[in-house]
Amino acid sequence: MLRILYYDRAEICLEIAIEEETITRISFCDKALNHVVDNEFESEVLRQFDEYFAGNLQDFDLPFFATGSPFQLMVWESLLKIPYAETISYKELASRIGKPGAQRAVGNALNKNPIAIILPCHRVIAADGGLGGFAVDLRIKKMLLEIERKHKEDL
Repeated sequence: MLRILYYDRAEICLEIAIEEETITRISFCDKALNHVVDNEFESEVLRQFDEYFAGNLQDFDLPFFATGSPFQLMVWESLLKIPYAETISYKELASRIGKPGAQRAVGNALNKNPIAIILPCHRVIAADGGLGGFAVDLRIKKMLLEIERKHKEDL
């Protein structure tokens, strides 16, 4: 059964879709529609997000399932290899997946990332060091990168 869990902080709101204790979507929202936590898994999801935003967690340990084209899945899987608080360019990511010159297609795949933050598309930036794009407000991308950079040495 599909459940929607909300993670709500002053600076960010996440809508987390869960089916059978597996995250199937994380998207950004304006406000939480509820604050109901039904089970231990949902509590653990919220705990890990609390730890991440506090700078105490680099890698999530939560089951997720993303659906997309073979190319999208390849791009999303490669995101897990970008170290915490580090960034790479769209061009570099295209090269890493064996598709040099496909940086625009990589950007399009990142725009469709269904598991935001856990699949850290925010760590992919423009070749000139600019933020590049982001499926939602660029301020969120900047905030996520700042949180990671601030706490990198703490971990």
